[in-house]
Amino acid sequence: MALFWVVLTAPIVALAAPYADMVIDARTGEVLHSENADTRLHPASLTKMMTLYIAFEAVKNGEITMDTMVRISSKAASEPPSKLGLRAGQKIKLRYLVRAAAVKSANDAATAIGEAIEGSEAAFARRMNRTAKALGMTRTTFKNAHGLTEEGHLSTARDMTTLGRHLFYDYPQYYNLFSRRSTDAGIKTVNNTNRRFLAAYKGADGIKTGYTRAAGFNLVASAERGNERIIATVFGGRSTATRNARVAELLDLGFRKAPSNAPTRKPSGPNYALADAGGVIERKVTAVKTSLRPMPRPGATADPVLLALKSDIEQAVQEAQEATYDESRLDAEEGAPTVAITPVTRPEEVTLASVKPEGRLFDNVQRVISRATLNGEKRYSVTVGLYSSQYMAEKALLRTALDEIDTLEGAQRTVVKSRKGFEAQFRGLSEGKADLACKRIIARNGVCVVNGPA
Repeated sequence: MALFWVVLTAPIVALAAPYADMVIDARTGEVLHSENADTRLHPASLTKMMTLYIAFEAVKNGEITMDTMVRISSKAASEPPSKLGLRAGQKIKLRYLVRAAAVKSANDAATAIGEAIEGSEAAFARRMNRTAKALGMTRTTFKNAHGLTEEGHLSTARDMTTLGRHLFYDYPQYYNLFSRRSTDAGIKTVNNTNRRFLAAYKGADGIKTGYTRAAGFNLVASAERGNERIIATVFGGRSTATRNARVAELLDLGFRKAPSNAPTRKPSGPNYALADAGGVIERKVTAVKTSLRPMPRPGATADPVLLALKSDIEQAVQEAQEATYDESRLDAEEGAPTVAITPVTRPEEVTLASVKPEGRLFDNVQRVISRATLNGEKRYSVTVGLYSSQYMAEKALLRTALDEIDTLEGAQRTVVKSRKGFEAQFRGLSEGKADLACKRIIARNGVCVVNGPA
């Protein structure tokens, strides 16, 4: 049975979502950098920027007020996490729903906003799409108000950057919502899913995070320094830490390139006449520079029975990758100790710079491998990922064991349950084998941390 898993050729962490980014000078709208910016990808909770934009528009138009009491439907109350914890039938002011959607990225609050304004989420999605066209978001299609994965619910780095700029200039009176580290959401105080980046990057004041398994870790960020304001967008980050580090790098690039005294040219408001006329300008779509699966190692066994099973296994992995992420882990993920934007080497530790695939500048965060000073033969362990289920953790262990059959031979595969999820670990290693295994895993863009001795 052990041979059954030989077809598994890569850790699950290697199955990264496609990557895209864009950087603009917010004052002028000038594009300072982009990669795959017009490729349609899953926006995840970046979707809520449009939900909030329409809420602000509805208040401006007199359709609703921030003090309107919204009755929560069973549909809104049953949305999966991340959520505020609304109950079907309860009433709550719109302002608290707006705060929960903007700060906590609450899915139940987003659905409730859409239903309060348009009567149903389907009708609200139609308004979202009309508004997107009116703003010039030419390659965006919304299917819901919250951003959880749904077929056809897609956007681009360019379109989300455009939306972020409009939020800042069209509704400046509400923009402070996105920089709040926490806020009163009526029934409880909620923390900002972007609080780590807001605290770490000088001048950062928004805007919105997003995560689903299909999307990866997304972020539209804005920062101001002196007379300059830069907006940077990333789709497809591999983790909170690497996403934040890449966004910091992009913002730094923007501040270097942007002129100090550029004139501010605010974007025009939504052109609904153009949207209703179907005026859409298509842009050239660039290829996504990503490799979903590393090439098999030279000399890999090609047993016909195992190859016959490969398609079934890959299909299961693909379904798991595209499944909706349990965003109840999002706050824990954002708030958990992670690699800092500028890692600092602590005593008795070895840092390994990550290896970047050719043609892609993304995962530039150093990973830190702790090296214990005690002498303990075969008492070290390595952690190769944190997963939302024991099944996914076990599958990752099997994949990694086969990739590193030499360095991990004889190690005990263990799944450790914690409040954050399920850690995939190999135990019973010598210090040298643990270090070597991590170096090899990281060289393939995997995640690995040495723990020890036990």
